[in-house]
Amino acid sequence: MATHNYLNRSLADGIRKVGFRKWYEHELLSSHAHMLLALLSTIALMATLELFQGGTLGEKLLNTLLFMISGAVGLWALRRYLYLLSHAEALAEQANCPVCTAYGLLNVVEDDARHDGVRVKCRKCSHEWTLLP
Repeated sequence: MATHNYLNRSLADGIRKVGFRKWYEHELLSSHAHMLLALLSTIALMATLELFQGGTLGEKLLNTLLFMISGAVGLWALRRYLYLLSHAEALAEQANCPVCTAYGLLNVVEDDARHDGVRVKCRKCSHEWTLLP
């Protein structure tokens, strides 16, 4: 079951408020922001490695703490980037109407929280299908 994310809209909520295409664009931008954070964390890791040369015991302990924090943030950002990107791509592959092949012209019919699926209807031909994450 999907957990609530305060930074990104759920699929059903996003389709209702801004439409599928804007929701998809927002997911991609959010994922790439996490990729940038992972890159900046990598730079911070390299910078803390430079600081290990010389210094007192207290400074080395502080550098170790900064190294661990940078590594943890980098790993979290990389995992989040990969999740958001793969989630958005998996849903984008299902956003073509099976009948008329219109892309992203969707209305939410039902948000099935039990199965993590969203029942949608094509705005062009009114065909219904389920988007599964």
